Amino acid sequence: MCDFVSCNKQLFDELDTFISSLPTKKGSLIQVLHHAQGLFGYLPKEVQLHISKQIGVPASKVYGVVSFYSYFTTEPRGKYKISVCLGTVCFVKGSDKVLAEFENQLGIKSGETTKDLMFSLEGLRCVGACGLAPVVVVNGKVYGHARPEQVAEILDYCNQVESSC
Repeated sequence: MCDFVSCNKQLFDELDTFISSLPTKKGSLIQVLHHAQGLFGYLPKEVQLHISKQIGVPASKVYGVVSFYSYFTTEPRGKYKISVCLGTVCFVKGSDKVLAEFENQLGIKSGETTKDLMFSLEGLRCVGACGLAPVVVVNGKVYGHARPEQVAEILDYCNQVESSC
């Protein structure tokens, strides 16, 4: 059995290569965090400490940025990130019912990830696509005019894509 760092040595090496390619480390924290989250899928303590050492920024500053911005996460996320818009227009058009159906079918609540790390579910304030309300976004793919009856179809599509890989 290996610890997080040794089990992910290749990812840490890729992160180091990225950091080395930067023209300057000063002011690069958010850029490095974005890259690291893309590699690891989330930013656990080990990754934050590694970044701190590599770019010469106190660990407290790294954690402060990670905890401030909602884009960053310290917990593993699912392969499929499902976001349901809960902005005013989407909510009025039933996005709360769509979210409830995702929660029901996945067996998790908004803000949680399934145990198999396949799906993460979250409610968002606004995705800026009010003309398509209610809106669901799965890994960047937008589903407009979403209805609770479509939830199973959306999840089936994700599972079909997964099984064909």
